[in-house]
Amino acid sequence: MSDLSASRQSDSNNDVPTLADRVNARVNDAALAADLRARASRPKSTRRRPAPLDPLAASVTQTPEQLRMARSLRSVFLDLGDCYREYRRSTGAPVSGDVRAAANRFRRERSMTSLVSVAASLDQLDILPW
Repeated sequence: MSDLSASRQSDSNNDVPTLADRVNARVNDAALAADLRARASRPKSTRRRPAPLDPLAASVTQTPEQLRMARSLRSVFLDLGDCYREYRRSTGAPVSGDVRAAANRFRRERSMTSLVSVAASLDQLDILPW
């Protein structure tokens, strides 16, 4: 019986998503939104002509999936920045050193791990709406 109660407790703990799971879900949502925008049709008169490709540009050396992930990470990062600026505007709080360090780390690394650290520093301030 104790094995059964232990498995129920572990199942109930798994129901609560971790911060990393929540950030991953936001990144996936941002990727889907970007895909929808990319597939949306525009009237012919407002379509942009594709820019000539620079062979040294990062967009040429990355796969489409890498580009999609980078754009999604950046989109979520910008959303987190909006939340933090709104928090500071409403509370008058100074810039947190932890938030600044995490943001600078994300700007250098552009990875899911560094984005989770930004979200964690904002979660400590109870800013995250999700």
